[in-house]
Amino acid sequence: MALQGKKVLVVGLARTGAATVRFLAQRGARVKGSEVKSAEELKAPMETLRGLSVEWEFGGHTLPFFLDAELIVISPGVPLGLSVLKEATGRGIPVISEIELAFRFLRRPVIAITGTNGKTTTTTLIGEMLRAGGQSAFVGGNIGNPLIQFASGNQEENWAVVELSSYQLEGIETFRPAVAVLLNITEDHLDRYPSFPAYGKAKGRVFENQGKEDYAVLNADDALAFSFAHRVESQVLLFSRERPVPVGCFLDRGGILFQAPDGRRERYDLDRVKIRGAHNLENLMAAIAASRVCGCPPGALQKVMEEFEGLEHRLEWVREVEGVQFFNDSKGTNVGAVVKSLMSFQEPIWLIAGGRDKEGDYGPLKSLIREKVRGMALIGEAKERMFGALGNGTETVKADSLEEAVEWAWARAKAGEVVLLSPACSSFDMFENYQERGRRFKEIVNGLKKRSMPGAATKGGIA
Repeated sequence: MALQGKKVLVVGLARTGAATVRFLAQRGARVKGSEVKSAEELKAPMETLRGLSVEWEFGGHTLPFFLDAELIVISPGVPLGLSVLKEATGRGIPVISEIELAFRFLRRPVIAITGTNGKTTTTTLIGEMLRAGGQSAFVGGNIGNPLIQFASGNQEENWAVVELSSYQLEGIETFRPAVAVLLNITEDHLDRYPSFPAYGKAKGRVFENQGKEDYAVLNADDALAFSFAHRVESQVLLFSRERPVPVGCFLDRGGILFQAPDGRRERYDLDRVKIRGAHNLENLMAAIAASRVCGCPPGALQKVMEEFEGLEHRLEWVREVEGVQFFNDSKGTNVGAVVKSLMSFQEPIWLIAGGRDKEGDYGPLKSLIREKVRGMALIGEAKERMFGALGNGTETVKADSLEEAVEWAWARAKAGEVVLLSPACSSFDMFENYQERGRRFKEIVNGLKKRSMPGAATKGGIA
């Protein structure tokens, strides 16, 4: 892609947008930037762009500013449905995602991981497995550093391992991963997509440019993910917790069996694996399949499986107090994630949920809450709708803050039980992001003093 002298507009100026502006400026583009936030709100990323010649628009998007561009690059959080973007595309101005721009400058093969849940864990596992097997890897995308940052550097690593959201996949044209992993598709982001099938279609775009020499790794237990097995051009590897698969990974008596494309079988033991939960078995199987077709030796994979302790904010053990265990699952921002988190525990659970509603169906949680949840504290903007949908399944209260919710659960939990933050909602009503929410939860838990008397936490805003 020729960029010298081209007028390129970057929409969205947070971390990814700022990295994209730098990339374009380094290649001689005439860069413009448009952002709905004020310049004051974007002090940190703007500081990294000091000295660059960029034409800025803050506090909203205007049509003349967009129509003055020859190419538009959107950051991950920017919806393609914006009226100014529709108008621009209608007038023949190309609109692509940062992922697409980066791909056009890559000299290394890509492993792309998408799905509703488990992306970050699986992406991290694959990166660790590649490194343990003697190959170097850039790990980023929707986590850590944006792919455009890797594209702008020396690209010394053997692989680019990238987590991709549906948002990022909306704006691709030629993006073609050598290995594409689709973990699952459950209801999420229905506040952005017109329907669940539209969301699933966005996820499936990860395969659309693959050829016969590429690989698609698919969840055989997820009907929508599995449906792509008959539609992709690439070689299919499956993974399943429920049944053997012809090529890929499946569970077998305390281990994972990998059936290689050439018919060889390998066994990976689960005895010393630290991460818990059915969903993490799926993540491990997906990581094994992807890493093996990239040439990682089995011993390296087994080593990573045994040493990997999981990620912050994803079923993260925080503390045990008087026999009560506290887990931070702040990254559980949709119903499907919470279903898998609840299924990970045999112990009775005191659940803290709520936040900004994503307009999904809370129905899949009903039976699990009746079966596993002793009590539930709801917070944030979604608490009223969640109370209406789930409140009759167990003892349920509405709290005004995360602090009150933790205190309420702590006052009631007994030794051998679990207090779990797993919100099923985004964090943006009360926190900057899910990381801040998770860190605040850990601060509250680590600051817990002598146990409150039963009933003491029912005052002060809990209804």
